Amino acid sequence: MPKVKTKSGAKKRFSLTGTGKIKRKHAFKSHILTKKSTKRKRELTKAGLVHTSDEGRVRDMLKI
Repeated sequence: MPKVKTKSGAKKRFSLTGTGKIKRKHAFKSHILTKKSTKRKRELTKAGLVHTSDEGRVRDMLKI
């Protein structure tokens, strides 16, 4: 039986918290930043959590 491989893109994008939840980064923080408010840009910098409905798919990609 071959090894089960983690999706390399998912490995770069997601990480686990101490309680086992999956952390993610926010989108829309890379370009066209002049029209976005300072508050919005600051909030996008903070990490978010993967929604519970998507968590199963992400866990499958990470093989955890």
